[in-house]
Order: sequence, then C-alpha cells, then structure tokens
Amino acid sequence: MRLLHTMLRVKNLEESLKFYCDILGMKLIRQKDYPGGKFTLAFVGYGDESDNAVIELTYNWGVDSYDLGDAYGHIALGVDDIYGTCEKIREQGGNITREPGPMKHGTTVIAFVEDPNGYKVELIQIGTQGSAKQERETAGAAS
Repeated sequence: MRLLHTMLRVKNLEESLKFYCDILGMKLIRQKDYPGGKFTLAFVGYGDESDNAVIELTYNWGVDSYDLGDAYGHIALGVDDIYGTCEKIREQGGNITREPGPMKHGTTVIAFVEDPNGYKVELIQIGTQGSAKQERETAGAAS
C-alpha cells in the first residue's frame, strides 16, 4: 500500500489553487467538473500521482463555508530554506501563523501557514527533524 492523496473541501477553488500552486509551488495535476454531483475535483502536488502523494481539493458548488472541526491537524511540507520560504509566502500574500523557529521541547525548525480555507500547513526545515529512534529515546527519557 501507499498513500495516494488527502482530500480537503474548499470554499473557493480558484483561491485554493492560487495558494497551493502559486504560493506553495505545487502543480495542478488534473481537474474535472462533475455536473451531476455539482462538484469539482482538482488534484495538486509536487509530482506525478504515480510516484507522489497529492492533495485533492474538492469544491462543492454553491458551498462557501465549512466547519473544520477540531480533529484536523495539518499538512506538512519539507523545505530547504524555511526562512526564505516564509518570506516568499508572505510577499505573495500568504498568511504565516507561526514564524519559523524551533518547535517547543525540540530542535526541529518549523513554521505554519494557513490556506484560504483555514487549513494549517506546517513547513519543516529539512535536516532539522530528529529520527524516529531519537524521538523514542527522548520520549523514554522524559517518562
């Protein structure tokens, strides 16, 4: 098995495509209208679906609001230069909700941005996140 995609319901497809494609640098892989069901699906990502997990943006025609609930967490993206990436996102009108810096109780450098629908996207500086083994050892030492 492999992860194929994550689906997010969006209130404005064009705004969402602008955020994910123009601001975060993803590519629109495919998009299709389903008139009988009154919805549009748009798949975005950093590579072809045959080799990469992607995000499915679902626009239900005429729906302009969703309750995101409190169970959803975030999407995480690895970046080479978190400070430069945040600056570019800000310059393009993106909403940085947590400035880059080490996470609480750790050394991983993270930041958070918010898409036009209120979904959180975590940016993680590649090379700063600990290994699973290190995280288990740290958790064990803290108990």
